[in-house]
Amino acid sequence: MFMKRLVLFLLAVLWVAQASAQTDADTTTIFYTGPDTLHYNKIYYFGGTGLAFPLGKTKDALSSQAFSGSIGLDIALRNPKYFLIPTLFTLGFNYNQLENDPNYNRTLENGQATIYALSLAGGMRKQVNRLNTYAYAGPAFAMDVESRINDIGNDRTRMEKIYSFSPAVKFGIGSDYKFRGFYLGLELDYMHHFRNIQGNPVNVLTVMVGLKSDITSFSDRMVQVIKPKD
Repeated sequence: MFMKRLVLFLLAVLWVAQASAQTDADTTTIFYTGPDTLHYNKIYYFGGTGLAFPLGKTKDALSSQAFSGSIGLDIALRNPKYFLIPTLFTLGFNYNQLENDPNYNRTLENGQATIYALSLAGGMRKQVNRLNTYAYAGPAFAMDVESRINDIGNDRTRMEKIYSFSPAVKFGIGSDYKFRGFYLGLELDYMHHFRNIQGNPVNVLTVMVGLKSDITSFSDRMVQVIKPKD
């Protein structure tokens, strides 16, 4: 249910951004006449996969697990040097419980934990022919899913999940190269969120490799269906 709501949120952002772009389409050319034809008045979808690396004391409770992933949108602003990048990250980890939980009668080792992080960042980019480099930063909202284990009698044990929420911040740099019909990209991202896991701060570096595709024509059709006719 949580994942479905996040996907619906991304679609809503796409619709609002494209509706705004259509409204301002005639006036945009007055304000921008730059060379970035790859991103001018464009919306891209991207998906990536990679690894998440805990940093510092975070490694006491979490360790890398293959694989993590991300999905999101690259929405060009009036000047396509600047963009919005709403993104959902799913970061998987191996997990060790370091603190006793009074609600459970066992302490878990070699379990699993997942961090879902929804970020809405803004950034800048630089285009050189078909190569695009960029940097971005912004707030995020994270949901942490930790494992717990309990003996329930008769030689039986039950695995459970507990959920916690935290604000976070994300910073990222990346580059991608345009081939025919798609981009191939590499992205490095740092996340800090303001809730500890097992008594330790949460600082994570992610490395993602992925594809980016132009969905402007699709979003045009979606706006035509959703937007009321005059």
